[in-house]
Amino acid sequence: MPDQTFYVTTPIYYVNDAPHIGHGYTTVMGDIITRWHRQRGEDVWYLTGTDEHGLKVLRKAEQNGMTPQEWADRLIETEWMPLLETIDVANDDFIRTTEERHLVGSKAFWQDLYDRGAVYKGEFSGWYSVGAEEFVGDDDVLDGEGEDEGFKVSALDGSRLEHVTEENYFFKLSEYQQALLDLYEQNPDFIQPASARNEVISFVQRGLKDLSMSRSTFDWGIQVPWDEKHVMYVWIEALLNYVTAIGYGTDQDAFEKRWPASIHLVGKDIARFHAVIWPAMLMAAGQPVPHQVFAHGWLLVGGQKMSKSKANGIRPDEIVGTFGSDAYRYYFARAITFGSDGSISWEDIHARYHAELANGFGNLASRVASMIGSYFDGSLPAAGELTDAEQRVVGTIESAVADADAAIEAVAPQDALAAIWRVVDELNGYLTEQAPWKVAKEEGQRERLATILVTAAEGLRALAVLLNPVMPKACASLWESLGAEPALGNLADQRIADVARWGQLPEGTTITKVPSLFPRIET
Repeated sequence: MPDQTFYVTTPIYYVNDAPHIGHGYTTVMGDIITRWHRQRGEDVWYLTGTDEHGLKVLRKAEQNGMTPQEWADRLIETEWMPLLETIDVANDDFIRTTEERHLVGSKAFWQDLYDRGAVYKGEFSGWYSVGAEEFVGDDDVLDGEGEDEGFKVSALDGSRLEHVTEENYFFKLSEYQQALLDLYEQNPDFIQPASARNEVISFVQRGLKDLSMSRSTFDWGIQVPWDEKHVMYVWIEALLNYVTAIGYGTDQDAFEKRWPASIHLVGKDIARFHAVIWPAMLMAAGQPVPHQVFAHGWLLVGGQKMSKSKANGIRPDEIVGTFGSDAYRYYFARAITFGSDGSISWEDIHARYHAELANGFGNLASRVASMIGSYFDGSLPAAGELTDAEQRVVGTIESAVADADAAIEAVAPQDALAAIWRVVDELNGYLTEQAPWKVAKEEGQRERLATILVTAAEGLRALAVLLNPVMPKACASLWESLGAEPALGNLADQRIADVARWGQLPEGTTITKVPSLFPRIET
């Protein structure tokens, strides 16, 4: 898609409470992917935001003695916007569903559906999960147990259900069953990973029912344009953020530039909304569907999915406050296979921080700067002829760049980091094998010593660029240490395709030792 914006979205997050690391996980993975594509030189647009309507938000606000708007405004200011700074996210836009552009765009989309005959009036009677803001079919209704005894609960996520009967507008979802199955067959990568794809196909093959897409028993939401007694069902309205944020109904040129989205990143529990309902709505409105929906797994703490009832939720700032934002970003990208469930623990974060970041990467950068400072007064010398040992380093970097780039294309940040870390391991092994501290004591080996240290510095230059999407603060510090900005320009402007081009740091570049990239932490 060379002529189109690389447009990536996160789900918009409910403002019924403060963010936890699950929200941070999705947002950071999207940030890593979009930073990488920026360093490819692509036109990138990264969207995140908040979902502020619906019954769940209304009730939470009432419990706290506020209006829903006051509650949302407070949480946005004190929790959700600070989260982006805490985990160092470089998003291009932040959409709130209470914004005017979303209201106008949502009404325009609904009116289009109505005018095209995709909507009709009816009555809904059945089970509704306030916790998930989701209508639940009879097949997924269970009798509650334990604390939920006496209630009905959803088999989908365990949330309590309420039985409601009300007049609603319905979307003719059932008419799009075959069109959706054709979409999945013709575009095998539309919904990934394979586990999510298989589940979605199985769900659609069982048959689709028309979807209630409005509510008439409360008024916290966007009014249906042709019937003000109804507000839009919060999930239908939330999905529209992906188009209203980029100009649908308000700026047609901007919308056409960025739509369709390249990737919707979502949790696996909301894959059906994004891979079934959303493309059907777009088809009904005559709009192209996104290129891909990628559904990642859950973060498990103590083997269980995080939830308030289990008291096992972890706030992002708890981890960042101890290990820093770079380590936070690195850990979740490295330790968990994106697309699968992943267990996390403080012990594992601590172990990886010291073994991989402090000892592996940080110590490497410190050693190289120290040796150039000691043996060449901090001025990068001229390298001599490269031997097989140096050619192995060059080859490792070349293969790492290709493999990491392919992994990012496949939405596999963990594989990209594994490829890049081969360079870290290669450089550490190279220095151990070449032992420049011994070469420095040998007469007539000045050029050989220079070649070893220039090779290590060039390897660090490559690592600064390759790891910048993951650990921007540490890599900016490393870039400064290498004296690279005066010679090569801003780190963010370095291109992935140029990383493996050897000999970019000029002779005479001043190498300085900066504070430790990853100082040891006692917890």
